Amino acid sequence: MTSEQARAQFATADHAYLATAGPHGRPHVVPIGFALDGDTIYTVVDAKPKRTTSLKRLENIAANPHVSVLADHYEPGDWSKLWWVRADGTARVLDHHPHAVELLKQRYAPYRTSPPAGPVIAIAVSRWSGWSGGDSRT
Repeated sequence: MTSEQARAQFATADHAYLATAGPHGRPHVVPIGFALDGDTIYTVVDAKPKRTTSLKRLENIAANPHVSVLADHYEPGDWSKLWWVRADGTARVLDHHPHAVELLKQRYAPYRTSPPAGPVIAIAVSRWSGWSGGDSRT
């Protein structure tokens, strides 16, 4: 799968998984909703219940901005439809980003009635990679 194919496939996913690592290298993975704008992935801290507002992903990004985001699709009955895409990049936390919020509202109906007000994570993707069960080059 080429970089361009990987980005296009990633855009079709309804969710992904954000992997961060803190200053001591401990991995931390969380599911995310996201919006893609070119080679930038946006995700937001929304109002869904969380144990704390001091989220580990935000702490980790402050300590180590290198992240990966993984999207995948699995069909147990037809492995030719399996695929995964990984986006590696650098994240930064923004207090407010109206463009990102608008993109997220377009993707996720609940955000249209209750726009997220939390910090936005912007990930500048430097490498797209992926695999598909239907890819003859794998």
